[in-house]
Amino acid sequence: MFSSLLPSSVREAAYRRKFLENPESENLFMGSFESFADAESNAPAGKAVGYDDAEAAKTLYSHQLYFYDYPGLFWLGRALDGGMRSVFDLGGHVGIKYYAFRRVLPYPANLRWTVCDLPGVVQTGQELAVQREATSQLDFTTDFRNASGYDVLYASGSLQYLPLRISEMLAQMPVKPKRIVINTAATHPDRTLFTLNSIGFAVCPYRIQHQDALLNELMESGYQRRDAWRNEGKPIEVPFVEGGDKAFYSGCCFDLR
Repeated sequence: MFSSLLPSSVREAAYRRKFLENPESENLFMGSFESFADAESNAPAGKAVGYDDAEAAKTLYSHQLYFYDYPGLFWLGRALDGGMRSVFDLGGHVGIKYYAFRRVLPYPANLRWTVCDLPGVVQTGQELAVQREATSQLDFTTDFRNASGYDVLYASGSLQYLPLRISEMLAQMPVKPKRIVINTAATHPDRTLFTLNSIGFAVCPYRIQHQDALLNELMESGYQRRDAWRNEGKPIEVPFVEGGDKAFYSGCCFDLR
């Protein structure tokens, strides 16, 4: 309450210190920029940019199942029930959703789950898959174009970190995935906003996309909408930016027409 009485410049300076230090790896955001590249070029000096860190990948994200996972989990489960057998996990880190979901989904023996991520993260993911004896189903790649021909393209909390939009990636796939399931995508009701996200050991350029634009991209890429939802209860806010308090996480399921 008392902090709201302080001048805006004082509050912004205090928040900037918190953003830069972020010892607890909170999901913090700072600034507004013209583009994804502009956000990246304005990353604070002295901070690593991006999460391509093999050592940090071991502990950055949990392999547990969260309440906001369930909408995507539902549509992925429907895909497996319908006979789909290949999942391309775009930005899937070290396979965190593969491990989390197998606790509640009966994976078919012939499931093929491929995680696409950055080289350092993929290295850690491959080592973990060997330790957990998951290599018969789980593999890794660093090239999103390898999603061509897969049954399901799954993207959980990853689109916002990628320099290309989903339509730009789909355009480079000779055979588009049959189903796209997106969950916890950073979206906004009015516009697309580019900002910086602190993940503790590094900062990342971050796209909060106009929700209607995201849905329209998928339709224009040849898909029809099955479902769309908001991931209520998962907070996101860009302080000191006009409209930064309107952002929200959302998801959707689309099938190839």
